[in-house]
Amino acid sequence: MRVLVTGGAGFIGSHVADAYRAAGHEVAVVDDLSSGVRANVHPGHRFWQLDVRSAEIHSAIQEFQPEIVSHHAAQMSVSASVRDPRHDADINILGTINLLEAAVRHGVRRVLFASTGGAMYGDQETLPTAETVFPEPVSPYGVAKLAVERYLHAFHAMYGLSAVALRYANVYGPRQNPHGEAGVVAIFSRALIGGRSLTVNGDGEQTRDYVYVADIVEANLLATSAHLSGGLTVCNVGTGVETSVNTLVEFLRKGSAREVHVERGPARPGEQRRSALDASCAGRILGWRPHTPLQAGLQQTVTWFAAS
Repeated sequence: MRVLVTGGAGFIGSHVADAYRAAGHEVAVVDDLSSGVRANVHPGHRFWQLDVRSAEIHSAIQEFQPEIVSHHAAQMSVSASVRDPRHDADINILGTINLLEAAVRHGVRRVLFASTGGAMYGDQETLPTAETVFPEPVSPYGVAKLAVERYLHAFHAMYGLSAVALRYANVYGPRQNPHGEAGVVAIFSRALIGGRSLTVNGDGEQTRDYVYVADIVEANLLATSAHLSGGLTVCNVGTGVETSVNTLVEFLRKGSAREVHVERGPARPGEQRRSALDASCAGRILGWRPHTPLQAGLQQTVTWFAAS
């Protein structure tokens, strides 16, 4: 199949693109390189340096004629969305609408959407949280992801476009950008390698569900070939395990020969307190389950940062 990966020079998107190529698919990448890295794009991939909001995205899809679009291009920082919700919506909602219009116009069969589980549900009493829980995002980033899911449902109803929304937990692993505000594992790994203190915001007891990038990649491959009924399919992709930031620091401390220093910073506005995802739906529908224990994934991630 021909697969177009938006955001394919970024952290998750580049791993997904590489996996499609390894599985024998023809791959093209669209990325504006605002946060992605050109070196992450395999030389065998077609590449367009484009913003998903641009008119040129229609030309790229018309030329490549993908059967599958894997949509990972996004404004990915929760705190940035709080500071500038209009900018977040411009990229994450309007950019996606532009992409969906091009997909429908040029015969794309299925769109896989990198949604969020970590920011989708808000603070819930029931953890791990299943897709049946009513979403109550507490940040513009989460609101935008939910809006796109509704657009995917509408585009199926209007045009028959097949869509899968994969609600990722907190993804970590090699190639993650440690220079922004998203991706605490990457930030901590780079600080650890550089001998700098780790900054823990708030009391550090806020929890997240950390899922290794290779497991996310597998979910995408399974969703590409799955026989799905109905319109939009929504699946959480996570481990179901809550891990606090303080525990994350302890895991890094135990797994590293380096001394770990911690500084405390202010709590971030718009940040939910607890998060963990029930991924049993992905197991039933896609045959997916996580394989990488957190401590093993952290070790692989720190090793990659040390060598990069």
